[in-house]
Amino acid sequence: MDNGSPAPTLVPKIFRFNDVDAFRSSVRNLNVEFTPLARKISAEQTILNLPGCDVNYTKSFPRIIDAQIAPKSTAVGFSIDDGVPMRFNGVERDRAVIVIGHGGAAYTAVERTARQYASIIFTPEVADRGWPQTGPSFKIFETSEAAQGRLRGLVLEVLSCSPQFTDALGIAAASAAIRESLLAAIDSAMADIVTTRWASRANVTRQFKVFRDVQAVLSSDVGHPIYSGDIARQIGVSVRTLHDAVQRYRGMSLHRFLRLRRLWLVRQRLRAGTPSIKACALAFGFWHLGDFSRIYRAQFGESPSETVARSREA
Repeated sequence: MDNGSPAPTLVPKIFRFNDVDAFRSSVRNLNVEFTPLARKISAEQTILNLPGCDVNYTKSFPRIIDAQIAPKSTAVGFSIDDGVPMRFNGVERDRAVIVIGHGGAAYTAVERTARQYASIIFTPEVADRGWPQTGPSFKIFETSEAAQGRLRGLVLEVLSCSPQFTDALGIAAASAAIRESLLAAIDSAMADIVTTRWASRANVTRQFKVFRDVQAVLSSDVGHPIYSGDIARQIGVSVRTLHDAVQRYRGMSLHRFLRLRRLWLVRQRLRAGTPSIKACALAFGFWHLGDFSRIYRAQFGESPSETVARSREA
């Protein structure tokens, strides 16, 4: 008897985006915020949802990203391609790297070029396999190239082979087998972790806490003029510590980061509809309208008025 619920399937879902304004992360159990660093994008997310496990393959674009794994979940991530290293939790590494975060852990990354990477998210949290514990932030480790290669190959194989299973019994058996294969491959990568100075530095949480405190202040006051001395006093650190934290996790000055973030927030407001570009710019701290229009065009390839016009046509 049909109860109206969808039939189980092992067919991956594919989400494609060619418009930065339309991009939305479809990864479950991972809260993502981003600020684009490119005018035009070609992004794709391929997602296979299994019982207790999601396999996510992302073709990304230049952006700043902040993410947090949901409670009672574990996320493991690694690159699928090789290229310009992304800045992950304040360090830049590329080959033979694996990252992990348990319930509630966060990470920040700066992706300066288009890259491809995978994440495997387990729910409930994986706590019985001896994987590294994390705390408030994701941790990053160096593993062997062979172990990383096995993970890369396995994800691509899983996404290409899974549609072969169509009946309920086959889907259930394949799902369990795929999950076990993923766990085994991650076990192998974790067993090959080597102790390195760069990873030890990346996994220290004191400066990450300072940066998260900075983000909290900026989230509440981003529409008003913000000065480094005011932020430093609010979170109880020196201005030097403040600047060092932002430089480490963003790879840019506090001033540049603030401007990028404000520009993106203005664009989102303009796309949502606003009666006054001037009022919108002022609301986010842009008091010199000529400079605002110039840097807005340089960042997004169109004027604020063109953004408004496009939003009305949509």
